[in-house]
Amino acid sequence: MAMIFLGGSRDIFELPTPAIERIGVIVAQEHGVLIGDAPGADAEMQGLLAGYNYEHVGVFHAGAEPRNNLGDWAAYHVPPPAGARGFAVHAKKDREMAHRANFGMMVWDGISPGICLNVLRLAIIGSPCVVYDTMRGTVGTVHTVADWRAMLHHADADVRSGVEARMTADERLALSA
Repeated sequence: MAMIFLGGSRDIFELPTPAIERIGVIVAQEHGVLIGDAPGADAEMQGLLAGYNYEHVGVFHAGAEPRNNLGDWAAYHVPPPAGARGFAVHAKKDREMAHRANFGMMVWDGISPGICLNVLRLAIIGSPCVVYDTMRGTVGTVHTVADWRAMLHHADADVRSGVEARMTADERLALSA
């Protein structure tokens, strides 16, 4: 069973039709799903999976309890580092999901640095990620760091600087290789 990291921007409350269809394929092929607990796209995908009564789902969360676990699935607590604030609270759980995944599927609003970093994390370990870019109305698969750079090329300077600010030393090192 392949493990698929599903994620998306918190400002997306309606999934693109092709992403909905792809989730249907994931369910039909009985792949494992790793998903966060955030509002927005994560919760929308959880609702879709719950509607299928799909069981092969793990919800990862940084807080004491998941913010969303719409299918009452197994929950995996990944506590943040001591003193973490803002994006850093959730980064460790996102890295854990990427580490466990064979593939990814992200629904990106074209501006969320966290989703962009999740795609990079998957590319670094060689796990392909399908990216639905709702801002540009495009879909593509990122296989390599070079593909990720091409995806990020279309983002504005604020997005690129937000991504850079959130990177770990290891992620920066992977970009220089």
